[in-house]
Amino acid sequence: MPNNTECLDLWLSVSHFHSSINDKLEQVLLGQYDISLKEFYVLKFVSSSSCKELRLQQLQEKVGLSQSATSRLVDRMGAPSVGALERHTCTLDRRGIYTRITELGEQKYEQALATVSQVLHEELRRYGIETELENLIRKLLK
Repeated sequence: MPNNTECLDLWLSVSHFHSSINDKLEQVLLGQYDISLKEFYVLKFVSSSSCKELRLQQLQEKVGLSQSATSRLVDRMGAPSVGALERHTCTLDRRGIYTRITELGEQKYEQALATVSQVLHEELRRYGIETELENLIRKLLK
């Protein structure tokens, strides 16, 4: 088991890799698709769900935003100028608000997903992070 300082150093290394790659993904997504990384995650979670829709509360938990921030994000993505999501109320429980991905949102997600995958492979390869992360995680778990 690594000592306290080694654990902290390992954790800081993992955190640095995570932040660096998140920054790169954010930059590429904003530049090419005019969506943030959080917005990309929203599209991913909704697209991957059954019926291509999620209750706002479920989406909030997955994305890690507050209720109001999630609501604002979904509103922005559902605006006529974007058209990636649409909201609707549950017919059985009027308090339940759902968001559904539109055809346009699905197309945007698929295009962005290809780019995200490419960036991840490039960044992981560029830093030699795949192997490095595996080693760091192995050390942390000892």
